[in-house]
Amino acid sequence: MTERNLREQEVQIARYRLLEREVTDPLAAGLLHIIILELEADLQEKIGELLREPRHQ
Repeated sequence: MTERNLREQEVQIARYRLLEREVTDPLAAGLLHIIILELEADLQEKIGELLREPRHQ
């Protein structure tokens, strides 16, 4: 995963957060919140993997 991919996932999360704030249906808001939590967990995992990878110089 590249830094660009991480940035794209951060943007996707931000879009879902905005949508979560704008939606009026409580069920939809709850589902969006779950999606956001899963995307954030996935992003943290990918960042952790990148930090554990040895650097090639």
